[in-house]
Order: sequence, then structure tokens, then C-alpha cells
Amino acid sequence: MSRPRKIFGTDGVRGTANVEPVTAGTALKLGQAAGHVFKNLETQSRGRGKHKIVIGKDTRLSGYMLENALSSGVLSMGVDVLFIGPLPTPGVAYVTRSLRADAGIVITASHNPYDDNGIKFFRADGYKLDDEIEERIEKLVFSGEIEKIRPRASEIGKAVRIDDALGRYIEFAKSSFPRNLTLDGFRLVVDCAHGAAYKSTPCVLRELGAQVIVHGNQPDGSNINKDCGSMHPEHLCRLVREHHAHLGIAHDGDADRALLCDEKGTLIDGDDILAIIGLEGLAAGTLAHKTIAATVMSNAGLDAAIQDAGGKTIRTAVGDQNVLAAMREQDLNVGGEQSGHIIVRDFSTTGDGLIAALQILRVMKIQNKPLSELARCWTRFPQLLTNIVVREKKPLEQLDGITQLLAQAEAHLKAQGGRVLLRYSGTEPKIRLLLEGRDAAELEQWSGKISQALKQELA
Repeated sequence: MSRPRKIFGTDGVRGTANVEPVTAGTALKLGQAAGHVFKNLETQSRGRGKHKIVIGKDTRLSGYMLENALSSGVLSMGVDVLFIGPLPTPGVAYVTRSLRADAGIVITASHNPYDDNGIKFFRADGYKLDDEIEERIEKLVFSGEIEKIRPRASEIGKAVRIDDALGRYIEFAKSSFPRNLTLDGFRLVVDCAHGAAYKSTPCVLRELGAQVIVHGNQPDGSNINKDCGSMHPEHLCRLVREHHAHLGIAHDGDADRALLCDEKGTLIDGDDILAIIGLEGLAAGTLAHKTIAATVMSNAGLDAAIQDAGGKTIRTAVGDQNVLAAMREQDLNVGGEQSGHIIVRDFSTTGDGLIAALQILRVMKIQNKPLSELARCWTRFPQLLTNIVVREKKPLEQLDGITQLLAQAEAHLKAQGGRVLLRYSGTEPKIRLLLEGRDAAELEQWSGKISQALKQELA
């Protein structure tokens, strides 16, 4: 394969379907390598008989191609395959644990358009792979070593379809909601993005007693995330207003995230969700170490609200895998991203949009308050983002004058609970300057000074 010797990105393998590395040929080799690696991590399988790998997917047309290629590779290594069909990414992680499988694979490109697809791996405990295991799989694929490993015909694995995987995940999700509470009297709008949650989320909410109006629940293989779901939440907000609903939930294609909408039609993002769950946990004494995890993109007002309530916020790099790593390292139970990836480790090993929505519904029931009132528990700081086109991306530490100016701005804004973030775009020839603070006029002044200096140096 004539391409860079790395196919795992920050969240598995992802790209355009039927273009390297998301091809049937590469999926076959990944299945072989994964089967061999997981088979040899533990000499004894977690269940009876052969080692087993769960394979789930979202609703993309290309999922059929990749599912068959991956399973062929896994089976050829003497490992059984458990097909569970379309299921949210957190559902695949849960079913992997529930079925005592040795690993899980989910075929999805999350919030990307339908012509993309990807492959994510889970360990037996439902957590995403360590870098070391990814490197072992990559090495087997690119070195050609996997071609030399051929179990005998009698050792080849077999594939079975697990008919109750959806039911297992539905019961698991319901168990995250207190048994003494119901959603009787709630009218909810759900936008499933024509993705993996098109059955599970409406079913869970109905079984808990809610009246559910569903949108984006007719996947055809090519309409996933198209003008719907968390990538286009304006449709959810319109539907909530039209149906006079108490709350709206918008998933992405694999439902590991959710954005919400309150009863007035106002969008509720991941920062709002973290604030509501975090502050309720602080008050109830259930927030581990009185700390939540968020990324550098979360609003500084979140830190202030949590701190004022006696807690603290830790910041990580962008990406739910970075949030989860920090949560595991510091034994935290609540964390997430502004985009709606919310991880509640009391229940899940990965972001789960349904679990996050159920936690908000739980707080609404316990406190007997509408979502709009709950969302007023914190104040979003004024935020100013400036994008500047650059001719080259010089290392920031080499920009002495700008470094000094940033230090001055940060010292001034930090005293008010604000912050400064300067970073290059990973995909465009731009540098992004983010300023947050309590005074919008001061942000404008500092932005003007720093932007002018950046233009003189880089534009």
C-alpha cells in the first residue's frame, strides 16, 4: 500500500469510503491484524470457546462492504464474529462488554457526510484502544507479517448474528434513569440524523413514558447527517417550537453526541449540559473529586460556575478521547465537549448522547424545572474569535513580540476569569485567536492589538 505508514487518526480510521484507507482491501487486513492481536492479548477468551469480536455499524451504504471485509479478516485468524447491525457507537461498546467479547469494532464516520466512513476499535472493557495496540495492528498491516499468519481450516472462526443487541442497549440505557422516575407527561422531539440511533433513542424514551415525535429515523444509506441531526440543530429547534415540546434531542450519525433544545426553542450545547450535570452533581455530592473535564474550546464561564459552586474544571486538548484519558487518569465521572460529546463514566466508557440526554431529563424531573431555567445556572462569558489568513505557520514560540503581547492579555483577562487561546488551524492556512472575558469591550481592544501584530508578522 503506497501511502504513509499510519492509518489510525485521533479516533480510529476515517476517510472517504472506497478510497484508501477506507477500502475493502485495507479493511480485510485490519480485520486480520485485529483478530490476531486480540486473540493473543489473552490466551483464554473472555467467554466460552474461541475469542470473539463484536462488529456494529451506523446506517451508511458503505457499511455493508466494510462489515464483510472486516469480518472475513477476523474469521481468517480463527476468531469468531458477532454481528449486531446498526447500533450507536456507545451501544457497540456496551454490547462488547455485555457479550463478554474480546474486542468490539464499530463502522462509522460519526458526524461526517454519508460518503465518508471509518473504523473504530474497542477493547474488551469497552474503552477505545491504547496507542500501543493501534501501533501493533498498523505494524502487522504495513509490514506484511499478517500475510504469513494462516490458521488451519479447522481453526477458522464462525460468524453469528446477535438478534438481541438492540434490546440489550435499550435496557442498559434505561437503567441509567432512576427506577422511581418516569417521563410521563413529557413531550419530546428527537432527531436521529437518519443514523444509528433511529430505533434505540425513540424506544428508550417511549418505554420511560414520554410522548416522542421522531425526525431523521428513515435511513436509506445516503441520508445520514444530511440537513438534520446535531450538525443542523436549527431543524430540531423549529420542531420543538412547532410541537410545543418540553425538550429536543439531536444526535449525530453514530449517536455518541447530542445537542439539546429547551422548551423555548433555544439550543443547549455541550457546555450547558456539562454545567447542569456538574452543578447538580456538586450539590448532590456525586461529582467525583468535585471536578469535571472539558476541552480548551469550552467557554470560560463554565469554569467560573463550577468554581463558584466549590468545584473545579480541568482542560484537555480537543477530542473526546483526550477528555476520556484525563477522566480515567484522575478518576472523574463527568466530562465532555462543547460539541455534545458527553461522557458519564458512572454508566458509559465513551460519549453517549442518549445517556447525556437522560441525565438532563433526570435533573428536570428531580428539580421540577424546565430546561430553560436549568440552563440559567451559569453565565456564558463573552467570546471573540478572529481568524487570520497566514502565508506560513511559524512556530509560535519564535514570535517574540506576539508572545509578549499574549502574555500581557492573558494576565489581564485571567484576573477576571478569562483566557487567551492562539492556535493554527489544522486544515486551513489560518491562525485562530480566541479571547474570553467578562468585558466584551476589553476583548475587542486586545483582539485589535494582537490581530494587528499577527498580520504584520504572518499575513
